[in-house]
Amino acid sequence: MSWVVLLSLVVWLYLVLAHGRFWASTPELSPAVPEQPPDVDIIVPARDEAQTIGPVIASLAAQTYAGQFRIILVDDNSTDGTAAHAGTASNLRILTGQPKPPGWSGKLWALNQGIAASSAPVLLFTDADIVHDPRHLSALVAGLQRPEGRARVDMVSEMVRLNCTSLAEKALVPAFVYFFQMLYPFARVNDPHSRVAAAAGGTVLIRREALDRIGGIAAIRNALIDDVTLAQAVKSSGRSSAAAVYLGHSGLATSIRPYPGWSDLWQMVSRTAFTQLRYSALLLLLTLAGLTLVWLVPPWAILFGHGWVRIAGLATFLLAGLSYLPTLARYRCNPLWALALPFIASFYMAATIGSALNHWFGKGARWKNRAY
Repeated sequence: MSWVVLLSLVVWLYLVLAHGRFWASTPELSPAVPEQPPDVDIIVPARDEAQTIGPVIASLAAQTYAGQFRIILVDDNSTDGTAAHAGTASNLRILTGQPKPPGWSGKLWALNQGIAASSAPVLLFTDADIVHDPRHLSALVAGLQRPEGRARVDMVSEMVRLNCTSLAEKALVPAFVYFFQMLYPFARVNDPHSRVAAAAGGTVLIRREALDRIGGIAAIRNALIDDVTLAQAVKSSGRSSAAAVYLGHSGLATSIRPYPGWSDLWQMVSRTAFTQLRYSALLLLLTLAGLTLVWLVPPWAILFGHGWVRIAGLATFLLAGLSYLPTLARYRCNPLWALALPFIASFYMAATIGSALNHWFGKGARWKNRAY
């Protein structure tokens, strides 16, 4: 068992020292004004979002962007009067979504209809629970116009600030962001020479020509993890022309969707966790083994090890905890939450197993009363 503890320490040394500084919880777009503001069409897919859509549309209408922009709300067959709660704005257009055809995810079908109704050279896809600072659109476009090295940026995406007020949210939401950073180190995503690509679907600004280059949204029509799939398609298709994608954190956009209970966050994770593993039992087993090595071996060594094994376990546990502090600081959470990482990781491991069981028993993923 001692070699397993040593391996865990080596893995953590790699993660902290050589894995794209994932733990730094950076970068973040600052407020900025683009030099030449292009026209932008903002597409908001919404299904049963009556509780959040009003403030979302109001925040978009209040953007101080110097160029022309339109808001296209695609009401995806809502049953709660979402469109009626959207409010009014001179640049707001509301589309009634058509029934979803086979082979499409609901969100991508709604986006596709919004794209068909748009004409601007730049598109912003944003969720119906995201409230935007008035400077947000300007900052996004400025980021699109700022090159990454020598590469032109084709897509800008941000991990918006998630709701983090309940006990369950404080325990699990910063960890969700932290694990996402670990899976897709933002520095590598933003490196045009790296094959790592990812995005956060709450805010995606994309050039129309880049979307056309991959064959439009239809090219990823059945993707449930649509943000990452889109980023991968855009980055890989633009590699020959030195195109880049950008992923960062947002200080100018916030999700107002609450996850008040543990079960709410369980459902959020289990909805797509097994999809991330491509529905592979082998990848599930390897993932669980890797997570055990990274998160459960160090506390085991502290509790049951002796001599250098206990010291190695303690050093590994400290590395893991220290790497979590920047993300906790971003969410203004008590740094003592870092001590709970093994328990938090166990929750995510259990939710991943639950996701696999749902798939194997034919339950599949569900969102807004739709099954996939």
